[in-house]
Amino acid sequence: MEPNPQKSDYTESTSPEPVATPAKNLKDAQVDVNIDQPGAIAQFSSTSRSTDQPWQELAQPVFEFLSKLPGIISGFYYEYQQGIIIFGLVVTGFIGVYITLAVLDAINDIPLLAPLFELVGIAYTAWFIARYLWKAESRKELAHEFNSLKGQLFGRDSLDS
Repeated sequence: MEPNPQKSDYTESTSPEPVATPAKNLKDAQVDVNIDQPGAIAQFSSTSRSTDQPWQELAQPVFEFLSKLPGIISGFYYEYQQGIIIFGLVVTGFIGVYITLAVLDAINDIPLLAPLFELVGIAYTAWFIARYLWKAESRKELAHEFNSLKGQLFGRDSLDS
């Protein structure tokens, strides 16, 4: 069976033989350069500009808004700076608490680790009671340490109250 090539309407047929083009002599070519108006660029006229006009009319307000957006955002930030910072701190605090609870929940799911932490807590509570709350003189020592810490945090005037 021999191939029967047919002419297609969708492709151009090219001849298999090379097409000879006349060669120009580069030495004979001359280029005129006008230096009277440096930097002058010729305007490019295109027929597609008329088809882009509706898109440019729609895009122009968007580009104007986007060019003004940094100024709008900075003005908003400077006007409500304290509120934005407080809101950011509150959100950061909630995220921190959420992550802490997630980590503690993950640790609590590890077998034998949760009962170990409970035993450590019970042992520390027993030691604290025996060390600071059992005797009257150790309670006075604890009250003195608490008052000195309160004085360091809130100032020396709070020691009188």
